[in-house]
Amino acid sequence: MNIDLIFRIAGIGIIVAVLNLLLSKSGRDEQALMTTLAGLVVVMLMLIEEIGNLFATVKAVFGL
Repeated sequence: MNIDLIFRIAGIGIIVAVLNLLLSKSGRDEQALMTTLAGLVVVMLMLIEEIGNLFATVKAVFGL
């Protein structure tokens, strides 16, 4: 696993947290929720790709 992935996830988390705070303070709670969900979806897509790589590596190691 690359350390770059951890930094990308942390960066997305920080950006989403700041946007969520700004939108909540301005009274746009629905948009804040949608921003949080969009950030979660982006991170989950990144993790799904890495999990796919993990399964491919395990498959190659055990010759399945």
